[in-house]
Amino acid sequence: MGLAYKSGVFNIDRIILFFSFSFFFYAVNLGAGDWPNFLGPTKDGISTESDLIDSWSSEGPKEIWKKQIGTGYSAPAIRDDRLILFHRIENEEIVEAFNVKTAELIWRHSYPSRYRDPFGYSNGPRCSPLLTEKYCFTFGAEGVLFCLDVKTGKPIWHRKTAEDFNIPEAFFGVGASPVLEGELLIVMVGGQPNSTMVAFNKNSGKTVWENVGQKTWEGVSAIGWPGEPRVRWNGFEKLASYSTPKIATIHGKRLLFSLTRQGLVAMNPKDGSVKFSRWFRSRVNESVNAANPVVSGSQVFCSSSYYGAGSFLLDVGIDCESFNEVWSTYERRKRDRKLKPVLEIHWTTPILHDGHLYAFTGRNEPDAKFRCVELKTGKIKWNREESWRAYSTKQPKVYGRGSALMADGKLFVLGEGGLLGLFEVTPDKPVELARYQVPEFHYPCWAAPILSDKRLYIRSESYLICFNVSK
Repeated sequence: MGLAYKSGVFNIDRIILFFSFSFFFYAVNLGAGDWPNFLGPTKDGISTESDLIDSWSSEGPKEIWKKQIGTGYSAPAIRDDRLILFHRIENEEIVEAFNVKTAELIWRHSYPSRYRDPFGYSNGPRCSPLLTEKYCFTFGAEGVLFCLDVKTGKPIWHRKTAEDFNIPEAFFGVGASPVLEGELLIVMVGGQPNSTMVAFNKNSGKTVWENVGQKTWEGVSAIGWPGEPRVRWNGFEKLASYSTPKIATIHGKRLLFSLTRQGLVAMNPKDGSVKFSRWFRSRVNESVNAANPVVSGSQVFCSSSYYGAGSFLLDVGIDCESFNEVWSTYERRKRDRKLKPVLEIHWTTPILHDGHLYAFTGRNEPDAKFRCVELKTGKIKWNREESWRAYSTKQPKVYGRGSALMADGKLFVLGEGGLLGLFEVTPDKPVELARYQVPEFHYPCWAAPILSDKRLYIRSESYLICFNVSK
């Protein structure tokens, strides 16, 4: 698709003043150590904390506390010295608030859950809590959306999205975390025919707008499919992915980027109107999109690991209703079948720093690699290749697939088998500063690590552990 432009004039002083005020307003409403939602305060897995450790001994970082927990892939969230954990024990989904320093329980809210993963994965929740000054929002594996009082755990409102919308059963439960934009709580619901994305009033839970589905994809060219057929809608397609939407300001306009099961959709977050879309999914029915879109300036990067979907980078037009495709795995393979894929990310969102992406690529553990890629060209800068038998009862000595956060010029990495690593952030070569196999952890450790006030929190299917990572 070509890049379309409309004439426009920008007042740079107003733009700078607007973003300076917005950042100041956001900063004064969040504590320095808060990690209030999936991937942290800036929603990209990057922390501004400094004076963190450069290495650790073979015994790992200093442990502050640990506690046994229930199942799930939901990363915790922290605000105002409360850690909110969303997990499942027996037949209940449970939201609990703990003191971040002592793990002392503050409040607990639970409700029944009958979810059973059809592929044998965890039955616990996948979405991370979203915290504001007043509220705690959670989105369970069966699509139960709750708003709780963040200080007491008292329910404010809830929606059973599986009952309120026509939602085909997902492959692996509900997995895209909600996001906030002003008074709107925006959720990837996945309802037929045109309710993939739904905005709720954050205070009341009432539906404000819903969009994306048949009218978005009917008749479009299925990019990357043999012969590029036109999409024919049958009315029972699965719509939701496991990718949390990303909201960003591009060319002075707010845009909501949702990597749905069918592909990327750019929307106006205020009213849900679609600006543009780009088909992106494997032809294999059991395929999923799970990594969040990554925004850099006016460019948007997406990746998926399922059966050759690969990656692409778009440059959004100044009208925010068009794009130019900078590069894609599909176009490269059309030119040269021998070219290796740039990134095929299964479920973790890459870290973007100084024009380079740091991510785990590969659909399954045996082909997993920790990789650095130059964003603007898609050039692979380095690979760290390791492998272990994913379903072995022995604890691995390699990362397999994993998640990472960046702080103080370092990457804190958690591999899916419980290997905790520390890397330099450099495109020159992979530099591992330290590693520690957490004894209590085993496959699968799929929740992203979080950082708050020089304390690193990681979870598995059985334990939540807090480490001191202060220098």
